[in-house]
Amino acid sequence: MYSQKKCVAMLLAGGQGSRLKALTTKVAKPAVSFGAKYRIIDFTLSNCVNSDIDTVGVLTQYQPLVLNEYIGNGQPWDLDRTFGGVHILPPYQAKSGSEWYKGTANAIYQNLGFIENYDPEHVLILSGDHIYKMDYNMMLNEHIRTNADCTIAVLEVPLTEASRFGIMNTDENNRIIEFEEKPKYPKSNLASMGIYIFKKDKLFKYLKEDAEDLNSQNDFGKNIIPTMLSSGEKMIAYPFKGYWKDVGTIKSLWEANQDLIGEDPAFDIYNPFWKIHSRNVGIEPQYIAKDAILTNSLVTDGAKIYGTIINSIIGSNVIVKKGAIVKDSVIFSNTVIGENSVIEYSIIDEKVTIGKNVKIGKPKTDDVEIAVVGRGVTIGDNVVIDQGANIEEDIQNEGKEE
Repeated sequence: MYSQKKCVAMLLAGGQGSRLKALTTKVAKPAVSFGAKYRIIDFTLSNCVNSDIDTVGVLTQYQPLVLNEYIGNGQPWDLDRTFGGVHILPPYQAKSGSEWYKGTANAIYQNLGFIENYDPEHVLILSGDHIYKMDYNMMLNEHIRTNADCTIAVLEVPLTEASRFGIMNTDENNRIIEFEEKPKYPKSNLASMGIYIFKKDKLFKYLKEDAEDLNSQNDFGKNIIPTMLSSGEKMIAYPFKGYWKDVGTIKSLWEANQDLIGEDPAFDIYNPFWKIHSRNVGIEPQYIAKDAILTNSLVTDGAKIYGTIINSIIGSNVIVKKGAIVKDSVIFSNTVIGENSVIEYSIIDEKVTIGKNVKIGKPKTDDVEIAVVGRGVTIGDNVVIDQGANIEEDIQNEGKEE
């Protein structure tokens, strides 16, 4: 007979991520590459295992193939357990028929059976599309200490930006007294991070009631949290101090990658006491040619650099050919940059082939927009792609001479 789990984590990883444009045409947002050797979901999974939470349900929906294959049995994150571990939870056929997850709350509701298997005292709800390091165990201890029905992680944001977030208004004991979804005139700057810990019994009660409400949007922020608050449940805000980035847009994804480089990077991925795990095995060493130039960049294993790299993130097995310049950009794995091509302020997805003399993303104004080239795209020789472009299909050779 297995023992009860103290806490089970449910990781919402089914979002389409349409604001990431071409990067999520073929893969789910949490499976998008990040920081040369990682994927976005690595950070949340690593947070779980580093926080001694060993049972994680990953709820997938949109374009799940790459994500499912990547997670596999969870071994790279030490989540291949006999009792617990990581489990992929897609929508499934039930007696009453199958249905897509309608919202964040409905996704968890459809998997109450998975949670019940482990009979946890508490349930941790996470999102798979944020870059941060967080000890969930410290948050759980505070949740238990205060005897909260629900604890919500909050981050202080500039008051001028608070209207973009769900805002928690609290008393002097961090008890939430009011929740405002994207308020026009915010009363505080405590933004919800979308990280929740519930007492299991309370979570089940409100999810079941929500499922019966035909007018509900089945969303935690819009429905579950406000309903619990209005019902007088004890809701506590847990302040988080540290780096946290929602990488749901092209600009924020590019900024988060840039935060990894420099003399004093804003986000440190090298701390041996909080390792970020990834499924990145069997890659040969990097090669930097004698006349290659590297400045303030992160280049991972298997890359072959013959050109110039400036302020950029270079993924595994990327080839940057002679005369090519990559500046202020992020290049995902297994991509080839042709001779004398210039890539600036761009995110280039996996398995892209870029020909000779190509120009991508050169800024025309001070207000730079990031160009994006999607997974598996081929760009022919001499092609010019403007800043802010979103390329999802092959572009043929322009036919110009060098």
